[in-house]
Amino acid sequence: MDEVIAGRDGPNLREKAYDRFTHHLLARDIRPGQFVSQRQLVELTGLSLAAIRELIPRLESEGLIKTVPQRGMQVAHVDLNLIRDAFQFRLFMEREAVAIFTVEASDATLVRLRQDHESVVAEASIQEGGITPDLVVRAQAVDWDLHWTIIASLGNAIIADAYRVNSIKVRLIRQEQTLLSDTLVMPVMREHLAIIKAIETRDPIQAVAAIDEHINSARSRALGLR
Repeated sequence: MDEVIAGRDGPNLREKAYDRFTHHLLARDIRPGQFVSQRQLVELTGLSLAAIRELIPRLESEGLIKTVPQRGMQVAHVDLNLIRDAFQFRLFMEREAVAIFTVEASDATLVRLRQDHESVVAEASIQEGGITPDLVVRAQAVDWDLHWTIIASLGNAIIADAYRVNSIKVRLIRQEQTLLSDTLVMPVMREHLAIIKAIETRDPIQAVAAIDEHINSARSRALGLR
């Protein structure tokens, strides 16, 4: 019966299963390197066993889980290779994307990005009791929006999908380092404003240099070097 339901619902059920899995993964309900069973994933997502069975090949192909003989399925394990690969992927993708974005982005888009960042900086500067958790959440959304806006501007579904998968892996990597905290809000916003300033010159070379510096800084944080 589960197989019939899964077949009838088709892509919608598969997407729901994928979304629920990644939500729990990023919420740390499932830990990097953890072994999980199909039944555990059924309980976690609230979806059918058939939906989970259809989900697994996609997760394996994206490197979010792997099957270990005689042990079962293992969630992506965070190690130095994953850090190196994930951030190298970002550099390759975002260098080219920001070069094109610098030439083609509308003035209105750049104004919006600058205003979003300056608003966070302004609010952080006037808070006497320290940066609030709500502002950290807002700053994180502004952070992700800049990078996604640059990638999405290419209008390339293959690149966007690959970048999305890599973003999940980046967010798994020592989340306490790669996600914003109250101490990182201002430094990251300043790095982003430097990127925006470089883009505003309409000089791709300056924009690429700025995004290089930012991604390398994020990689250093992931490695515990900052």
